[in-house]
Amino acid sequence: MKHFFKDLLLYISAFVPMYFLVFVKLIVEIINQNLTFNVLNTINFVTLMLLIGLGIFGLVWNVNFATEKSIKVEIVSKKNITDQHFLGYFSLFVFFAIPLDLSLVSAYCVYVLVLIMIGVVYINNSLFYINPLLNILGYNFYDICYKEYGSDEIKNSKIFFRGDLLIENKTYWVKLKNQHFCFVDKKKENDK
Repeated sequence: MKHFFKDLLLYISAFVPMYFLVFVKLIVEIINQNLTFNVLNTINFVTLMLLIGLGIFGLVWNVNFATEKSIKVEIVSKKNITDQHFLGYFSLFVFFAIPLDLSLVSAYCVYVLVLIMIGVVYINNSLFYINPLLNILGYNFYDICYKEYGSDEIKNSKIFFRGDLLIENKTYWVKLKNQHFCFVDKKKENDK
């Protein structure tokens, strides 16, 4: 259950930029007096603030306080694949956030149902690496081949790293959540 909750929070964090866009849109509409504070708009504001808060909490929890064991690895090869996933997901944000009129109950219901359907696919297929918030925060996403320290077996994984991941004569401590999502453990990075 704990893993499901962490996965759910990672999913919510992936949409924080979109929640923020929708929030700004609602604020601008109210300032321009195109919307008023009725029950649905109040629910929208509260829901968006809750989702933004949960998303940020989930990301911080998964990045900084993950309980996964850190393993020492030597990266054999890397490929930065940030661009392969970021633009497709970000276009979904723009498509979804800008034209949607959340002051209508029907549009709000569609919005919630689409988020639920995307969430089921995201969590069931371990698409944790598709997280534009991490990209906005300066993380790059790599497809790597690595060897656990002391082993000759080469494994594949996807990894987030803030900055440029170096492989020449470098070992890293990695918190491996699963094959699709892991971070370099910053607390142990200097303990080579």
